[in-house]
Amino acid sequence: MPDPIVSVAQMREIEARSWAAGRIQSEVIRAAGLEVARVVVRVTRPGGPVLVLAGHGHNGDDAVEVAAALGDREVRLLRIAEPGALSAACAWLHLHSATPGALVVDGLFGIGLNRPVSGGSAELIAAVNRSRIRVVSVDVPSGLDADTGAVHGTAVEAWITVTLGAVKRGLLVEDAAAYVGRLELARDIGLSGSEDVVGRGDGCWTVAGDFVGFPPRRPVWGHKGTFGHVALVAGSEGYHGAAVLAAMAALRARPGLVTVFTQERSFVPVASQLRAAMVRPWDGEPIEDPTFSAIVIGPGLASPRMDIRCRLEVQRLWRSARCPVVVDASALDWLGGDSTEGAGIRVITPHPGEAGRLLGIDAAAVQRDRFLAVRKLSEAWKQLRVIAVLKGRHTLVSGRDEPVFVNPSGNSGLAQGGSGDVLAGFLGGLLAQPALAADAMQAVRYAVWWHGAAADFLESSGRTWTVDDLVEALGHPHSAGVG
Repeated sequence: MPDPIVSVAQMREIEARSWAAGRIQSEVIRAAGLEVARVVVRVTRPGGPVLVLAGHGHNGDDAVEVAAALGDREVRLLRIAEPGALSAACAWLHLHSATPGALVVDGLFGIGLNRPVSGGSAELIAAVNRSRIRVVSVDVPSGLDADTGAVHGTAVEAWITVTLGAVKRGLLVEDAAAYVGRLELARDIGLSGSEDVVGRGDGCWTVAGDFVGFPPRRPVWGHKGTFGHVALVAGSEGYHGAAVLAAMAALRARPGLVTVFTQERSFVPVASQLRAAMVRPWDGEPIEDPTFSAIVIGPGLASPRMDIRCRLEVQRLWRSARCPVVVDASALDWLGGDSTEGAGIRVITPHPGEAGRLLGIDAAAVQRDRFLAVRKLSEAWKQLRVIAVLKGRHTLVSGRDEPVFVNPSGNSGLAQGGSGDVLAGFLGGLLAQPALAADAMQAVRYAVWWHGAAADFLESSGRTWTVDDLVEALGHPHSAGVG
């Protein structure tokens, strides 16, 4: 069952249904505290100093349970309503501002906040932010509106926000990112009734459990033909590396065959770096698309010397290819026209700037309402079934008449040239396999999730990494468990 993204009112509805079903509030609060404590334990070391700030209401109760579960850390619990709590907190923050591994647990305000933060609470939030000590916020960063993502005067700048039960829509607003930090969902805290909200919320939050049993087990009798043949139309003069990265990522998905069509000027550098993929020079000649079970178009097709024939062939494939077609990067600007009967699934993977050009708006407008933008992208071609992948923090995946799926994996380490080429190639390698293409939305969501999970795995290693490492991590068994 998908995890809904909810409003505050819907979260209250879930809670009310839970209490009516016999759930005990104190047990849910204890479970929530334990889930947040697990995150704190993961990011700190035994004996490390942790300041737990507990405010009024259930958010403060959650924070108290966090403190109780951190027995092997040096925990200071401060209930803000107690006399002297503000000065004690400020003293702790000053003492530990340069202590490696120090952490603050923010449980000051929860999702019920609907007024500006003022007085001592505002002073404390300012002191926490000034200290630059890393913060784990409980459910929502204190001071942030859980519905709109707006700041009520001031707000905690969290490193990680562990939201409870369901993701609140305000946490996904682009302007809230600096306060939310990395968003993690603690879903199993004993609440029930979220399934009644699915379809009425803003979208669905992807979790690793969505992919249990996917991809399906490869049959023991399988051969190259069983697993499909992906064509990559990629690489031009000065941009041959994109073709190489896309091909290597496609190979990681393990289709039966991979063929790269690249401009003649980039043929030698592309062919010399690939062993398992076939490489053909291409300058716009017709591609025999019935030969292939998926086609990827776009990585590295950025040379100003691209022949007009190349664009025309891309447009023909977009309109008429019967197999899945993935379009990325420069080729997104070449699309247009109605499809012919029998055209296959289409996947587009724009970043906000590319999405803006497709929709006739600027990137800032895309970012102001990413959910609306990805829905419009998936509906832009009436005669085609299009799955839109709007890249960025919490990449969105949407198809016509389907929910918007929000991807939780990935980090800013992906903000380097070539990571999009890796995603496009991996997508094509998966969709080339008939058993996976049968559920194209699941395959696309899986590719997006694992691409981000591989980046999280690399980031957790503590070393710097490049897109070459990203390709390698796509095949690493441990990377699939991250996110």
